[in-house]
Amino acid sequence: MKPIFFIYLPAFILLVTACKTETSMNPPIAEKKPKELTIHGDTRIDNYYWLRERENPEVIAYLEAENAYREAVMKKTETLQEQLFDEIVGRIKQTDESVPYKKNGYYYYTRYEEGKEYPVYCRKKGNLDAGEEIMLNVNKMAEGHAYFSVSGLSVSPDNRFLTYGVDTVSRRKYTIHVKDLGTGELLADEIPVTTGSSVWANDNKTIFYTRKDEQTLRSKAIHSHILGTPASEDMLVFNEGDETFSTYVYKTKSEQYIVIGSGSTMTSEYRVLDADQPEGEWQVIQPRTRGLEYSIYHYGDHFFIVTNLEATNFRLMKTPLDQTTKEHWFEVIPHRDDVMLEGIELFSDFMVVDERKEGLNHLRIINMKDGSEHYLDFWEEVYTSGISVNPEFDTHTLRFSYSSLTIPSSTYDYDMVTREKVLLKQQEVLGDFDPENYEAKRLYATAADGKKIPMSIVYRKGIELDSENPALIYGYGSYGATMDPGFSSVRLSLLDRGFVYAMAHIRGSQVNGRPWYEDGKLFNKMNTFTDFISCSEALINQGYTNPDKLFAMGGSAGGLLMGAVINLRPDLYKGVVAAVPFVDVVTTMLDESIPLTTSEYDEWGNPNDKDYYDYMLSYSPYDQVEAKDYPNLLVTTGLHDSQVQYWEPAKWVARLRDLKTDDNLLLMYCNMDTGHGGASGRFEKYRETAMEYAFMFMLLGIEA
Repeated sequence: MKPIFFIYLPAFILLVTACKTETSMNPPIAEKKPKELTIHGDTRIDNYYWLRERENPEVIAYLEAENAYREAVMKKTETLQEQLFDEIVGRIKQTDESVPYKKNGYYYYTRYEEGKEYPVYCRKKGNLDAGEEIMLNVNKMAEGHAYFSVSGLSVSPDNRFLTYGVDTVSRRKYTIHVKDLGTGELLADEIPVTTGSSVWANDNKTIFYTRKDEQTLRSKAIHSHILGTPASEDMLVFNEGDETFSTYVYKTKSEQYIVIGSGSTMTSEYRVLDADQPEGEWQVIQPRTRGLEYSIYHYGDHFFIVTNLEATNFRLMKTPLDQTTKEHWFEVIPHRDDVMLEGIELFSDFMVVDERKEGLNHLRIINMKDGSEHYLDFWEEVYTSGISVNPEFDTHTLRFSYSSLTIPSSTYDYDMVTREKVLLKQQEVLGDFDPENYEAKRLYATAADGKKIPMSIVYRKGIELDSENPALIYGYGSYGATMDPGFSSVRLSLLDRGFVYAMAHIRGSQVNGRPWYEDGKLFNKMNTFTDFISCSEALINQGYTNPDKLFAMGGSAGGLLMGAVINLRPDLYKGVVAAVPFVDVVTTMLDESIPLTTSEYDEWGNPNDKDYYDYMLSYSPYDQVEAKDYPNLLVTTGLHDSQVQYWEPAKWVARLRDLKTDDNLLLMYCNMDTGHGGASGRFEKYRETAMEYAFMFMLLGIEA
């Protein structure tokens, strides 16, 4: 272990870097004093706190040295990485086009061109035989940028103007631009530091948008902007003063209301404005009440409301437009213990209800005139489905998506009267892909407390359950986000080399309804980690793999999962890939200047409360690193990450280097041009995937 008062760059990194560049190199950091962090009478010594200095050239040199070390160690896989990249990209149809959808007299679609990294956003007026209008060619816009993201495209009601956001840094601070689609000219209007999205009032000149806090990046205020005026004169419409809340704005499907939503992890509030009167008065639907969640949908002279009011798994309510507080809500669909109501889609004659039961999506069709109902039939044991883009109101056609672990992403139109399904497009997988070559199933692991934890697994047919198969288990388990079992052509590079791939549907998601989420957050967070361990053990015990061939992967909050799991059971895994991992939980949640901190107290807890502090500390991966053996590790991050700051994984890797007692690989990749989501290009992002796969193959001795 290094002396407590001095921190040195690992000597082997310097050695490898020097060998790589064939020049001598001085340590980027000669010495740094540790940081004492004291709260609740407890003092933690953070030896690597200095890595937070994003603008410090020495910190940049440190990160570059880590990159150089990884490159040197994985140099023998360079050919394999290139092969994997070509293989992954080779399955993608490069000249491709989305299924058009109709809105306000135009058909909108996105297409991709051979060899190009970015989309081309297009439309046609009246019918699909009309001439193409290119709204944005992002390939041309991105020229000269290492990173380029376009977000929030919105067309004015008269179809003339387009608003969109641009981020060239990957910090998710978008500048909104306005384009005249008739002339092709950009207006002078530019609005910086926004979410990128905007909403048009029906006057075709007023837009509403969300401004972010410069430092914390919290979506904090809604402003209105009138075309042709400077952004400095924009009117503040709503300010979200509670730092645990974020705000956003959208327009109802009916086009009659502008809606401001404001919410935290467990509380929501909405206010509406007549879209014909952009300077009118806003009406609060139901004032915020801690623990009350709801969402609103306009239909005729009512609002439909999906809410958890006395309904853990949510229920559907209805209320008049002029009497919207909860005492006026009356029930349409009651709460059910075994079904979670996730959302609805409204049409003139039908309502489509998005439900989840036994871990799977179900689409329920209700006739609004006679009350009759039915469910769409799905034909696999493990699948995912969802309501797609449905901007039209007066139609009997529902557009929905479907895929599974073996069936590529598919878009269907469904006639809700005749019940006929029409496949409009299925993702084309180039090469010799045949879904019949693969098998998917649902398995269950038994958690320490007896709960049955579902897993979705897929593999190439013909494998033997002899415990000798390589396997990758993936998990997330936070925010109620459910990782549904969808198709990935990228994953075929694993399956075709004999891998078993498993998704662990652990607590912290909502795969089994809202209680599944509640049982994996705050003081129940440890269940998330032990569930994943139970799933890993089940794969081993049921003969799918063994600890010398089992890998684990997770990103962001799933990276927290990886860090906690290897502290608890490092012996279970040959290797682990932790992508943009949230691993310094206590320090981050004590720092209100960092993006996302205050808005996530209801997810993780507020460590200013000693009980939460103690519980967080018990699982925080960075704080729980010990002097013991760890599996091989590949850790990825991005210098401009706004969600998990780069220094969390960097500090974690440094502490692991200091304390771990094994000779296993510990590699870090810091993308110096991007943030949380990695590369912005359509294909370039797969270079990182190829690196991650090559890392696993290298450890298994797979050379091609």
